[in-house]
Amino acid sequence: MIRFRNDKVAGMAAMLTGVVAFALMDAGLKVLTQHYSAAQVAALRGLAALPVVFAWALLAGGPRQLIQVRWPLHLVRGVLSVLMMITFTFALQELSLARAYSLFFIAPMLIAIFSLLFFGERVSRAQWAAIGVGFVGVLIVLKPETSGFGWAGSIAVLGTALCYALSNVLVKIIGRTDTTQAMVFWMTCMLAIGSTILALPGWQPIDEKHFLIMFGIAMTGAVGQWGITFAFKHAPAATVAPLEYSGLAWVLVIDWLGWATIPGWRMLAGAAVIIASGVYLVRHESRKA
Repeated sequence: MIRFRNDKVAGMAAMLTGVVAFALMDAGLKVLTQHYSAAQVAALRGLAALPVVFAWALLAGGPRQLIQVRWPLHLVRGVLSVLMMITFTFALQELSLARAYSLFFIAPMLIAIFSLLFFGERVSRAQWAAIGVGFVGVLIVLKPETSGFGWAGSIAVLGTALCYALSNVLVKIIGRTDTTQAMVFWMTCMLAIGSTILALPGWQPIDEKHFLIMFGIAMTGAVGQWGITFAFKHAPAATVAPLEYSGLAWVLVIDWLGWATIPGWRMLAGAAVIIASGVYLVRHESRKA
């Protein structure tokens, strides 16, 4: 019991650390999306983080743990990582950080749904009701009566949430046999390779002033990926998933400082509905478990 509690607290701390790191990384990505294509930005994110992740993986567990892995599942997660990063970087070209995060917050609900479906648990009426309320929150954020405000970006970030949820369900399965270092390394490696291949036809030369941003993305991306992967491996999803919502506070500040963007009441109201329904859903699952 003591070990379980320690693992739970460690997972929560890792999740909070990962959320902060990813908020800073996403700010850097948004800056780069103003100069490069979505595929190239995704490639730069993977390429910049790969040396950092590789060095950490070797120091933390050695080369053997990177080879003896469940390759098919890592390949699926790698494909999801490419789709996730390209759709998200495209969304950052169209939307503010706060709006992108508000729509992305449907991901913890999807994680709970996939966990229920993939691991054979039943979904109660209360859980389906919470899911429905969450989608109402998405519609509030989307403002369906308004035209020309970034539908493509909104759809892209919803695709990001779907890929993210599937990826983190796979973490629970892969984590039974493979190390955290192996999961982080191969996801980053496949992201770098896959995104680079897609970006090569329209590759633009890198401006020297963006190298510092790329370094920051590498460091924060590595820390963020470690935090999220560690959290879902060592703590129940119902415990750590709601902590992702703390990212909204960080991106609100970043939006204000970096782009002088202040969110409207409707976006905040929709985000609140999504957060409330998501927290209820994962807590319901936790009590049921």
